[in-house]
Amino acid sequence: MQNDIVSLFSGCGGLDLGFSKAGFDVVWANEFDKAIWETYEKNHSHKVFDRRSIRDIPSKDIPDCIGIIGGPPCQSWSEAGTQKGLGDERGQLFWEYVRILKDKQPSFFLAENVSGMLHKKHNIALHNITAAFEEAGYVVAYRLLDAKNYNVPQERKRIIFVGFHVRLGKRFHFDAVKLSTDRYILRQAIGDLQGLELSAIGRSKTNGKDCLVPNHEYMQGGFSSIYMSRNRVRSWNEPSFTIQAGGRHAPIHPQANRMIHVGKDKWIFDPESQYPYRRLTVRECARIQTFPDDFIFYYQDLSDAYKMIGNAVPVNFAYEIAQSIRHELSKNLPVVTLIKSVL
Repeated sequence: MQNDIVSLFSGCGGLDLGFSKAGFDVVWANEFDKAIWETYEKNHSHKVFDRRSIRDIPSKDIPDCIGIIGGPPCQSWSEAGTQKGLGDERGQLFWEYVRILKDKQPSFFLAENVSGMLHKKHNIALHNITAAFEEAGYVVAYRLLDAKNYNVPQERKRIIFVGFHVRLGKRFHFDAVKLSTDRYILRQAIGDLQGLELSAIGRSKTNGKDCLVPNHEYMQGGFSSIYMSRNRVRSWNEPSFTIQAGGRHAPIHPQANRMIHVGKDKWIFDPESQYPYRRLTVRECARIQTFPDDFIFYYQDLSDAYKMIGNAVPVNFAYEIAQSIRHELSKNLPVVTLIKSVL
C-alpha cells in the first residue's frame, strides 16, 4: 500500500497521470460523467474504475491507500459561474470527499479547485471546508498556484489543498514544489501542429480517424458578445490563456493577429491578419494541458472533448506537486519502500 492512491472526481485523469509519473500507483478511480468513461478507461486501463455517483459509493468499497487525490466539481465556485459555493448541490460534493477521507484515513490528500473559491463571499465556506479536513485528522495547507510556473504553457490559477495526517507530524510546504526555470510558450507546445488541423464536421462533429494527428480538430461556429469582450489571442512567444471547459470559449490559435480593441468590452478580429482566426484544436488544448500525444480522447461531439480537457489538471503541474509530496512522505517510509518507488 506504500504507493497506492485513490482518485476521486477523476475526469479524464490529468491529476492521476501526473501522480503516476511521480511514482504513485492509482489503484482505484471514480468518475460519474459517462462522456468521459471511454477516454479514462482506455488511457488508464490498469486501474479499477468505478462509474457510480460518489454519493452511492460506501467507503468500504474503496481500497486502503496512502493518499486520496481529486478535484470536486468546480462550477459552483467558478468566477464565471453562479458562485453559490456550498449552497449549490455540486459544491456539496466536497463533503463526500471529506466523508471518504475521514473513513479511509490515508497519509495524505490533495484537493484542487478554481480560484473563485477564494472570493470573499466564500470566506465562511472556505473556513468550514478547511475545518472539516482538520476534523478528519489532517494538518492542512492551501495556496493559489499558477500552472505557468510549473512547466505548463498556460496561465491557469487554481487553489490546491494538501493535507498530511496528524500522525505524521508535518505540514506541506508549497515553496518546496519545483518551479520552472524557463517559460514554456505556445510555439514550443503546439508549433509543430500548425497546418495539420481539420475543422469539425458541421459545428462540432468529430472527423474521427480522418484526423492526421489524433484529436487535432477544432470547433466551428460564431463567437458570442462575451467572447468578443476581450482579446483572445496570445502570441507564439507567450503561454496560453486558460483552457476552459467549453469549446466555444477555447482561445484563438496564435497564428492570427492580436484582436483590436474598438470600445468598452468590445474587440474585433483584425481584418489585416495574415492567417485566419480559429479556435485551438482538441489536441492543441491537450498539449497546452501537457497531456502526451499518446493520450487519446474519445468522443463524437467536440464539446465533450473540450470539456474533459478543460476540467483536467495539467499533467506537468500535477507531477511537480506529486513529486514534492512523495519526497516529504519518503522521510517517514522505510528504506525498502524508497527502493520500490525509485524502481
